[in-house]
Amino acid sequence: MHKRMIKEDVYWLGAIDWDRHLFDALIPLPEGTSYNSYLVYGSEKTVLFDTVDPEKKDILLEQLKDVEKIDYIVTHHAEQDHSGSLPFVLEKYPEAKVVCMAKCKSMLIDHLQLPEDCFKEVKNGEELSLGNKTLSFHFMPWVHWPETMVSWLKEDRILFSCDFFGSHLATSDLFATDKSRVYTLAKRYYAEIMMPFKLQISKHIKKVREFDPLMICPSHGPVYNEPGWIIDAYDEWGSGLPENKAVVLYVSMHNSTRLMVEHLVDELVNQGVSLRQFDLIGADIGEIALELVDAATIVIGTPTLFGGPHPNVAYAAFVANILKPKAKFATVVGSKGWGGKVAERLVEMLPNLQAEILDPVICRGLPTDEVKQSLSGLAEQIAKKHQELGLK
Repeated sequence: MHKRMIKEDVYWLGAIDWDRHLFDALIPLPEGTSYNSYLVYGSEKTVLFDTVDPEKKDILLEQLKDVEKIDYIVTHHAEQDHSGSLPFVLEKYPEAKVVCMAKCKSMLIDHLQLPEDCFKEVKNGEELSLGNKTLSFHFMPWVHWPETMVSWLKEDRILFSCDFFGSHLATSDLFATDKSRVYTLAKRYYAEIMMPFKLQISKHIKKVREFDPLMICPSHGPVYNEPGWIIDAYDEWGSGLPENKAVVLYVSMHNSTRLMVEHLVDELVNQGVSLRQFDLIGADIGEIALELVDAATIVIGTPTLFGGPHPNVAYAAFVANILKPKAKFATVVGSKGWGGKVAERLVEMLPNLQAEILDPVICRGLPTDEVKQSLSGLAEQIAKKHQELGLK
């Protein structure tokens, strides 16, 4: 794909990865992704913002074939999907300087073994003149690595945001015109990599609002030429109360846990609680993360295996713990054949979850009428807790 004009003297470059289905050997990509670079021509200097995943370096180099000179390569973030093609671009433009902050510089040296003399180190708020255009650089750590910064193109009011506001989406659309589709995938992206840092990100959103950008150019997914809605969405996802919603995650080995989950889910629906239910055998962990963004309650259902939870349940608990969603309540339901402390083991796996742990319901073998009554009481308690917080 050729480079594409965003506005006069500002271009999108990069690669659309239609066929990539897994990111970081962890995150499923149901709709592929893109690696976005941007090129800005000033009257005196030319700047490239970020590069692409090294597997797609030839696409970027082909897009640059008619660009005679690049003065600066701004690197917002050292992760290789953005920086991995830097050595190849520097080979083509040996006089170019890599512009980044100190923390990013040290990471690039470690990860790519770049020489010290290729860098132009900048500080938070520092400006760089391109002639008729002015760039400034702003430190935004933990979006989603500790060294991340963004760039502000003053005259055009464009924010180059790197992973901030990104979406894993392979699309031929240059701009985010299909807002419903982009919203869902941007929310999923937020859930997978941004949610653990929601407090820091909420602070950075205030700075973005001060910029009042006309456009936001992220490193994955389409460009926002009407960015107000995605800024509002980040505010909503990262702060405030969750929704009147439960996420139910479970595995059942001999149907006991499944029967418990089915009864609890029916009772939650009767109590007016919205929910999503996931059988963790084959579930998409990214879809689970997306649903955790808004959930007020997390229910984990598990059989007992060697005295503890099923491995898939343990993995889901680990993911929920590192993502740190804003859920207010959590509980465990499940079954055992003879013994074990499965509920206690699971609760111990959730130290980062700032949630009230509601009394678990654990039974031996198939659920009896008494167990079902306890599950009905748990559903009633969850609904009441949601109502007391005024959740909608």
